[in-house]
Amino acid sequence: MHGFFTYLEKNPSRTGDIPFHDMSHGESFLELAVDRFRGHGLWVLDEPESALSFNGCLTLLAVLKDLLAAGNSQVIMSTHSPVLAALPGAQILEAGPWGLRPRAWSDLEMVTNMRSFLEAPERYLRHL
Repeated sequence: MHGFFTYLEKNPSRTGDIPFHDMSHGESFLELAVDRFRGHGLWVLDEPESALSFNGCLTLLAVLKDLLAAGNSQVIMSTHSPVLAALPGAQILEAGPWGLRPRAWSDLEMVTNMRSFLEAPERYLRHL
């Protein structure tokens, strides 16, 4: 992202310069989403949660929800985040040794694992 942010700073949007390098990784990614994810198109995101906090994931969901509500865009996202996988109206495909299969959000392994951890972290932490 460093090189991409350098490119963007040298080629600012019409709304002005955004000092991407003066922000944290998560803040700069969210600024990118808010500033540049506009209009119709295909948006491909590969594990965007790597830069984001819980609240950052919620902010990204709001950006994507608004983008999709306009009806002229599609989002393809690979994620390990139960929060991002909860994008309203998403068609969820779970990848595994079986290939790709449709899944309900609540049936995703990452969701059931996270629920289990949050219910009793000591069950997991005792094995570390």
